[in-house]
Amino acid sequence: MRTYNYILFFNEINIDAIDKVGGKNASLGEMYNQLNPIGISIPNGFAVTAEGYRLFRKTNRLEQLLQDLLLSLDTKEYSNLSLIGEKARNLILSAAIPEEIRDEIKLAYESLSKQCGTSNLDVAVRSSATSEDLPTASFAGRMESFLHINGEQELLSTIHRCYASLFTDRAIKYRHDMDFTKLDIAISVGVQQMVRSDKAASGVAFTIDPDSGFENTIIINSIWGLGENIVQGTVTPDEWVVFKPTLANPNVNPILKRQCGQKEFTMIYKDTITGSPVENTIVNTDTSLEKQKQFSLNDKEVIQLAQWCSKIEKHYKKAMDIEWAKDGLNNQLYIVQARPETVHGKANKQLRKIYKLKEKGTLLAQGIALGDKIASGKARILNNPQEGDLLQNGEIIVTDVTNPDWDPIMKRAAAIITNKGGRTSHAAIVARELGTVAVVGCGDATSAIKNGQEITVSCAEGTAGNIYDGLLKWDITEQDFSALKMPETHPMFILSDPERAFELSQYPNQGVGLMRMEFAISNTIKIHPLALCEPEKITDKKIKSEIAALTKGYEDPKKYFIDKLAEAVAIVAAAFYPKDVIVRMSDFKSNEYANLIGGKFYEPKEENPMIGFRGASRYYSDFYRKGFALECEAMKKVRNEMGLLNVKLMIPFCRTVEEGENVLAEMTKNGLVQGVNGLQVYVMIEIPSNVLMATEFAKLFNGFSIGSNDLTQLTLGLDRDSALVSYLFNEENPAVKYLIKETIKVAKRYEIKVGLCGQAPSDIPEFAAFLVQEGIDSISFNPDALIKGIENILEAEHKSKKNYKLSKIALNGNTIQK
Repeated sequence: MRTYNYILFFNEINIDAIDKVGGKNASLGEMYNQLNPIGISIPNGFAVTAEGYRLFRKTNRLEQLLQDLLLSLDTKEYSNLSLIGEKARNLILSAAIPEEIRDEIKLAYESLSKQCGTSNLDVAVRSSATSEDLPTASFAGRMESFLHINGEQELLSTIHRCYASLFTDRAIKYRHDMDFTKLDIAISVGVQQMVRSDKAASGVAFTIDPDSGFENTIIINSIWGLGENIVQGTVTPDEWVVFKPTLANPNVNPILKRQCGQKEFTMIYKDTITGSPVENTIVNTDTSLEKQKQFSLNDKEVIQLAQWCSKIEKHYKKAMDIEWAKDGLNNQLYIVQARPETVHGKANKQLRKIYKLKEKGTLLAQGIALGDKIASGKARILNNPQEGDLLQNGEIIVTDVTNPDWDPIMKRAAAIITNKGGRTSHAAIVARELGTVAVVGCGDATSAIKNGQEITVSCAEGTAGNIYDGLLKWDITEQDFSALKMPETHPMFILSDPERAFELSQYPNQGVGLMRMEFAISNTIKIHPLALCEPEKITDKKIKSEIAALTKGYEDPKKYFIDKLAEAVAIVAAAFYPKDVIVRMSDFKSNEYANLIGGKFYEPKEENPMIGFRGASRYYSDFYRKGFALECEAMKKVRNEMGLLNVKLMIPFCRTVEEGENVLAEMTKNGLVQGVNGLQVYVMIEIPSNVLMATEFAKLFNGFSIGSNDLTQLTLGLDRDSALVSYLFNEENPAVKYLIKETIKVAKRYEIKVGLCGQAPSDIPEFAAFLVQEGIDSISFNPDALIKGIENILEAEHKSKKNYKLSKIALNGNTIQK
């Protein structure tokens, strides 16, 4: 075998070779040698070493010229960045690659081609800096990569271009931002067998949720064709959320959620290459409507990719950002890059800033939120990075799409808004690294927002990023969990929005004491369940069209309801796994049900919906039985198909024991059998009759959850929504506390769990002390009240223990006196 001085093949490279071949190539070599043998496919290739670049630089006497040029850079305002970058690149491109390096590249290319059974192999050519793909800095997109390169001359030309890309404006600026200016940064170039994803699909994957830092999921994005579109953010990709803890279990489906993106463009090879080979090897085409509606991967492929990603993460012992491709000729999947995830690995998860809007304005645009902050300022609509000098410090960039040329400009922006792009697009990656507020994939931001308009950009309202008119006010609360102990009484969440689950699961907690199903139905599904079961009753054409649009792609519209509800619950169950997640079956009032799409054709008009046709009464009635069956199917899917057995179910507003029996019988008909596969069913204690008959309810159900709001208003006989009597609403009323005390007493007697959901324990320390004194098992809080609630519980437990010790001392003293 020939010995090379400036070439290393992947089988000669490992992760310790960063100084020789750069971070990207070192990782490829490591995976090729360590992961190929265990079934992870890595295309073969070789690296032109950093020593080759240094020889190129030395032979052409460029060192001093480049050093002098970079010393003249304005490092305060970067006013001459473009000029310095252009001069540096011209110096590189006007120099010649030494003959000995050219000869070795040709021989290595010939050897790689033969290994792959061809004479002129199509290759991908990628820059790999010696400071790239480190745990603290990625350099992703700052230097050039080229696809579909064929033949020796194209390859040599492209490698030359990679050398020059060490001095792109964005690479120079990034080195200054990351304080790498004093290092002798060199560049290696990777040459890798091209995967024919132009005929199939490609994408990226994160082994951590890139927005919240939640560690138990793998996020996979995919598009048709070559992967440049996904990185550049020119398309909206398909997305899958895969759950790591069940990934190795062949009996369950680890895919928690799937979203079909529009995949507007497909990048493919050009049939006829003309002009400069570097710029004209690929072309972007419109994706057909039929393929836009199809997922670009099937579930089996998603699971295989996720399993590979999990193995890569375990090998590197850190969260990873991975690029993959599917070859359309052999239908095989390949990993083509892997680098450490650089944002959440550095984060202090015990210290959080909570942003919350104090007011709302007119909603101008909406997209994908990155992070959880808020920013405001004047909008600056920019069409391209050449207009960057128009951006004033503190203004908000509004544009169609960004690429790495935007990086120096984005650094100066208060926020970034784009029409296009997903969670793994260029704008998203850079915004996370910079810690900048960003909303991507808005669709119409550049037309909905006016240049110079004062706006507020909020990423603090879940996964949807909202852009409001005007400069709104907001609060920032800093919470430090590092010194917060976990009390004996379990603090749990009251949770409505599944999109906040990954973030909230990282707070101190013992699970979810109440997940409200209604939020997912009204915000995600939006359609009345009976409109999907009995569509013939709907006579309004507009409503029929709305339902058809939402259920597009589903042969059976009922499956749309089941899938979307299952996904919402599964996200929450996975976020808190293996802790309990108690899911309350739907508890809309009839007037709230009527507001769902198609609802007015089914719901009765009631004088007082609060105490009308709601909760348990609906589930076994002929009127709603079909709707309840859909809820049950969704819960079966979560528990039995996805394996999330930490989900417990809860029945609301169950007026009588007989109603409880009817509901459990209806659940059994629908395949949810209490006790089978560990299924537990709780009941809400929110009506005085629940307490009066608590002994019988305890024999029927596996646990109690006290709903303090409804229990208070029904005990005191008042409407809490009425301003005329609202002053009487008080959970500390002796009658209410008596009922709560009795409920806890019965639960203890029958050895079933009992918790309380409500605001009072966080607002009123004395009320928390009362619950702790009575021995309640758990207290559930709204997210904004959790920390205060835990502090109140800890204080109550401390006093309770202190009082116990004092009483014991007093008791012993009395005994001695006797």
